[in-house]
Amino acid sequence: MWRKSSRSGTGENSDCVEIALDGPAARIRDSKGLADATVAAPAWAAFLDTVKGDLFRR
Repeated sequence: MWRKSSRSGTGENSDCVEIALDGPAARIRDSKGLADATVAAPAWAAFLDTVKGDLFRR
C-alpha cells in the first residue's frame, strides 16, 4: 500500500513522494513517475531519524 505525507498537496496535480513499507524494505516512488526504488529497512529508519532530528533544517 502506497502512502504519501499528510503535508503533500491535495488534488490530481500535486507532486509528492510515496512510500510503501514492504517487510524488510521500504519502496519509494515519485507520484508522477512509474519507477520506484527499494531501500533496506535500516537505511530507511536512519533517514527518518535524521529528518526528524532536524539535521537538514536551516
